[in-house]
Order: sequence, then structure tokens, then C-alpha cells
Amino acid sequence: MQLTKSLFFILIVTFITSCEKKQIEQPTSEIWYTKPTAQWMEALPVGNGRLGAMVFGNPNHERIQLNEDSLWAGGPDWGNSKGNKNDLEEIRQLLKDGKAHEVDKLIVDKFSYKSIVRSHQTMGDLYINFMNENEVTNYRRSLNFDNALAKTTYSIDGHQFSQKVFASNPDEVLVIQLKTTNPDGIDFSLKMNRPQDKGHETVIVNNPSENEISMKGMVTQYGGKKFSEPFPIDYGVKFETRLKVINNSGEVSAENGMLKLNDVKEATIYLVANTSFYHDNFEDKNTKTLAKVAQKSFNDLFETHKKDHQELYNRVDLKLGDSALDSLPTDVRLQRIKDGNDDPDLAAKLFQYGRYLLIASSREGTNPANLQGLWNEHIEAPWNADYHLNINLQMNYWPAEVTNLSELHAPFFNFMDRVVERGKVTAKNQYGIERGSVVHHTTDLWATPWMRAEQAYWGSWIHGGGWSAQHYWERYQFTEDKEFLKNRTYPILKSLSEFYLDWLVWDEKSETWVSSPETSPENSYLANDGKPAAVSFGSAMGHQIISEVFDNTIESAKILGINDAFVNEVKTKRDKLHPGVVVGKDGRILEWNEPYEEPEKGHRHMSHLYALHPGDDITESKKDEFDAAQKTIDYRLQHGGAGTGWSRAWMINLNARLLDAKSAEENITKFMQISVANNLFDEHPPFQIDGNFGYTAAVAELLLQSHEGFLRILPALPNNWQTGKIKGLKARGNIEVDIAWDKGKLEQLTLASVADKTVRIKYKNREVEIKLTKNKKTIVNENLEEI
Repeated sequence: MQLTKSLFFILIVTFITSCEKKQIEQPTSEIWYTKPTAQWMEALPVGNGRLGAMVFGNPNHERIQLNEDSLWAGGPDWGNSKGNKNDLEEIRQLLKDGKAHEVDKLIVDKFSYKSIVRSHQTMGDLYINFMNENEVTNYRRSLNFDNALAKTTYSIDGHQFSQKVFASNPDEVLVIQLKTTNPDGIDFSLKMNRPQDKGHETVIVNNPSENEISMKGMVTQYGGKKFSEPFPIDYGVKFETRLKVINNSGEVSAENGMLKLNDVKEATIYLVANTSFYHDNFEDKNTKTLAKVAQKSFNDLFETHKKDHQELYNRVDLKLGDSALDSLPTDVRLQRIKDGNDDPDLAAKLFQYGRYLLIASSREGTNPANLQGLWNEHIEAPWNADYHLNINLQMNYWPAEVTNLSELHAPFFNFMDRVVERGKVTAKNQYGIERGSVVHHTTDLWATPWMRAEQAYWGSWIHGGGWSAQHYWERYQFTEDKEFLKNRTYPILKSLSEFYLDWLVWDEKSETWVSSPETSPENSYLANDGKPAAVSFGSAMGHQIISEVFDNTIESAKILGINDAFVNEVKTKRDKLHPGVVVGKDGRILEWNEPYEEPEKGHRHMSHLYALHPGDDITESKKDEFDAAQKTIDYRLQHGGAGTGWSRAWMINLNARLLDAKSAEENITKFMQISVANNLFDEHPPFQIDGNFGYTAAVAELLLQSHEGFLRILPALPNNWQTGKIKGLKARGNIEVDIAWDKGKLEQLTLASVADKTVRIKYKNREVEIKLTKNKKTIVNENLEEI
């Protein structure tokens, strides 16, 4: 009997040990490489929402490029508008007279700040120079999405070396650990600097103590532009970056703003940074933060960081087949895809990478993710690394709700509240519209609402606020948070509706309300003289956005029990608004009110398909419009459309809405072949992070859709994703969804709701209603029957 108990105990321990081992050996969401890099587009990003870094992993001369999200030149002092109501009336009359080219010039001359150079900027660099030129072996650098850790390991003379880097949101610090098994330790120096701005020094570096470095500066833009003319900017956000090193052995000394360390077996570098944008006394904030974190060990800080990160990251998990190719470096796997091989597991990692990047570049209390998210090595970044509102900023936040990261949407709303508020002044002063707000196509840290365009076709667009308002409505749709609807969504929708109500002009010919002057973002048409023109009397996207703002305003008012004169006015004009979706004689959706020819038939913007995605007006139930949307895409692709980066990502979302799995699969492959760098950043080129976020949203859209009033399961599953499972996606109605499939067919669907409700589910040709019980999981099989 005693032998039996002992044997039973041994079996139990063996079983538990086996389970623990399996748990430890489970594959992680990791990208890794066997070589260091000197290229920024191959470095690995970490971030805590506000503070970020690109880790190069050089074993001899390490570079860690630093960023903070509020480092911009200038201030909110360039006014809110240009031009006046009389200019608007002149432009409208010229449009009626058919003088399109005069209008293109006049709208820029009268209203636009023209070309602007006022950029988000790098915070500088930390250099770690190792006093060792011996041969490096067993090199490996990696970025683990699960714990948000960048790690470099290698051997020198048989001794192991490791570098670990993470950016903690709870402790507001970038942490770097250097460690070796060499009994003699390692020798290295630490140095911080920042690039010059057109020959001007931008920082002062010193040593506050024997183990600290301070780098203080102010953001300037001596190569700045305003009204397309040189406009040197000698003021901006002030900042300090502060570093402290704690070593467990060896010696540390300060010299001329540098630190030298000798015979060190382990060192932890704590780096903090704050700015005048967030804090009046940012230097004092640094001192307090540094004093607090320096009392904590690397492991303590890491565990706090990991718990915080995983609370967000672990909500969603995607598996697409096995992870056998994890044994290959990521750059090798990308090359395999370029050579024509499938790699569904890397496609799944790229999906999770988008979620990782949003967590790292957009947290509550920070600025929203910009055109490069957070990571930017320039004093003068491409397109200023600013906030483009004609798709790019919005695309950054497409994954927020559906991939269960709703809190990370907050910086977008806080920022757009500021922009819309300033836009009220623009509406009044520039267009003579006394109520409501207007926001144009680009803005920056200072929440500027004004038009910036050197050419009408890419900047004379008034719907940055209207498109952004969709996100406020979507936030309510996904969360059903009535307080948010009442206090955030409805005020924004009302302000934008008020502007549109007074902006629209009556067209006697069509007997509809028309938006004028209009453009279709970054595209042009052939005017009567056969030459390209941009400004038009009405456009598809403009009317689609206005109708959406009106519809969402009406629906919000209904939910909130509001039925006043304003709501009735919106209803009245909505009934007579010029349709945004008009099918032309050739079966395509018109991009402008008239069936103009286009000089660029394969244009990358699919603006007239806004109503298909991200809007929800074109659905399978509207067959003519649905078919016309497909013909519109086919035509663009026949002429070289879709392009790279964000444009290809948008195309995958459109494929998903058209239930076109085959095209989605093809475009995912093309995206990974031509638009993904070795570190998985999206290349437009150059780098724009919106493609990463757009891709992540697209994958979710291929697996789950809820915009039609019901849940559509696996609506456009790519054929090469035969086996897979996803957990934790969100559907509108605040429903959490898990899906498992095999051989391309649904196996199991799990639904969870925070309230009792009945939902419609559609899978292929089968549609059922299912009752969900509050806080209880409901599981159905491939026939949509509860099990």
C-alpha cells in the first residue's frame, strides 16, 4: 500500500513537471535575428506609450535611439484660420462657372498655410561603447511581444553576454540591463547626444553625479517652413533626458558628460525623460521618478512592466497552424515569403505585432500614435511624422476596439477633442459659419485645425473631423458605454453636424444638398479642358462622411432621448443630402458628382469606397452597390492600384468587407513581400506605422465582422489559413468572441457578453439567433448549435 502511494505521488509530480515544461516550451510571439544591425529600419522598438526606443543590438558599439511623443517645435501660436467667408463665396461661384483651375489655385492662396515643416523629432541617442573588439559568436537579438522585451545575447571568448531593454508604463522608465559571465566583467562607456538642427546644437549634456548623465534641450526647427517659405523656428517643447547606472561590481566614473564603467559583471541603466508639454517642472519630475525607480531591481521593474503589458496584450491570441518555422530568423522567413512560400504563422505574428505597437505607442494620458507611431530618428521627419486625418491617424486606431484594446483609443479622443475645439474658430473666421467645427486634413501636437496644402488635390479637404467622429461612434458601438456616448460622442457629432448643416449648398439641378467646394483626398479628375483638376462641386467621400455624421448624430440622439430642433434639422437635410454612393454607367462607384475621367486610374486612395470600409453603408444586402464596389477595386487594380503600405492594408480591409477571401490572401502576400521591413515595420516607403495597424485590423475583419447588425463568422478566411483559432476579439455590442476552425471550416465559436442579450450569428449560409447570458460563455458548434 505504501509503495502504491509513493508511485502515485511520483506520477503526480511527473505529470505536473511535464505540464510546467510544456507551458514553458510553448512558442512565444517573438521576432529574432542572428546579426546586429546598423540600420534604423532593422532595429527593434520598445515603448511605454510616451517614451520609446529603437534597439540596434550592436555588441561593440550599441546604439539605442530615443523618442518621446511630445517633442515638437513651435507652439499653438500660428492662429486658427486664414481667409474669410467672401473668399468661400468667390470659390463657389467660380466652380459654378466651370473655372476649376482657378479654383484650385485660389483655394490654396486664400485658405491654406501651404507647405509646413514643423516636425515631431528624435529625443537623441544613447551609445554604449564596449571596450572589446574580440570575435562575437552565438549572436542573437530578439523582440518578444508577450513581455515587451528586446534582448541581445552573444558569447565572447566563451563568456556569455546579455542586454535586455524594456520601457515600463507603470514606472515611466526605460530600463537596460547589461550582464556577463566573464569573471573579469566588461568595460564600456555611456554617452548621450542629439543631432544638430541645421548646424545648431540642440542639447547640453553633463553629469549631475558620478553615475548619472543629464541631456537637456529645446526642440527647434531651423529648417522650418510656413506658407511654403523658410520659417526658422527657434522655440518649442523643452525636455530633459536623465540616466542613472547602478553596477553590482567594478567601477563607474563621470567625465565630460559621459560615464565610464570598468570590470562590471552586471549593470542596470535607468533612463527617464519628461517635457514642458506635460509638466511645468519637468526636471523635478525626472529627479523624483529616477530616485523612485533606482530603488528597484531590474527584476522587480520587469515583473511590474510585464504584468501591465500582458493585461492588455494577452486579451487576444491568434494561431494559424503550427510554429515550426520559429526555428528560422525572421528576416529569413520574410525572404521565404518573397520567394513564394507560405508562412501563416508569421502572418499571425504580424497581426500581434500591430497590437504590440499600439500598446507601446498609445497609452492613456499620452499623445496618440503619430505617422511613425512613436519611433522617429529625425529632426525633420518624413511628412513631419504628424497626424494625417485623411486616413492615416484613423487607420492607426482601426485595431483598437476590435482587438480588445479599447483603453488605448483614449489618446485619439483626447487629442481630437482639442482639434475640434480649435476648429470652431476656424469654421467661424475662415468660412463664416457661426456654429460647429471644421478640421482639415493634417494636424500636429498643437491641435491645429487649419488647412495646410501647397496643392489643392492633397490638402484642400475639410473632413478630418468628420472621419474622426466615426471613431467616437464606434467606441460606443463596441463598448455600449452610454456615459461616453453622452459626454464624448454626441458633443463631437453635434459640433460637426452643425458645421455641415451650414456648409451645404442647395443644387437646383439635382434638388439635393451638396458639399462644395470638395476634393477627393490626394486625387484629381480631368476637367472640361482635359487637364487635371482637384476641387469639385461635390465628391463621393465628402457626402459619405457627411451622411455618416448625420446618421450617427440621429441615432445617438435617439439612444439619449434627445428630440429637439437641432435633431430635426439634421433629419431634414439628411433626407435631401446628395447621395454619396452613385453607380456610374460602367458599373463603378463615382468618385465625384460627375462621371469624370481620372489622370491616375490606379490611385492609391480608395476614397469613394469609404462607405464600404471603414464606413458601413455598402453591405452585401445592397447588391448593386456591393457589386459596384468590387468593380471599382478591380478597375483600380487593373491600372496598378493598391500600391504599398497603408494602401495595401486598406485594400485587405476592403477585400474582407466584400467577402473576397481569395483577393485578401493575395494582398496579404503582396503586403508581406513588398511592404514589410525586416523588423516588421511597414514601409510605404519610407516608414509609416499605419500599415502595421491597418493590417492588424484587416486580419480581425477577415475573421469577424459585426458592422451589419449581426456577427458574421469567418467571412473571408484566406485559403492558406486552413487551421487556426483566435480568442478575445471584440464585436459591436461588447461581445467577446473566440473562433476555432479546421480545414477551412468552423469548429467552435465561443461568445461572452457583459449583459443579457440576443444576437444574430451568420456563418456561410446559415443564420441563427442566440441568447447570451450576462458574464456566461456560450459555445456553439459548426452548425451554430449550442453545446
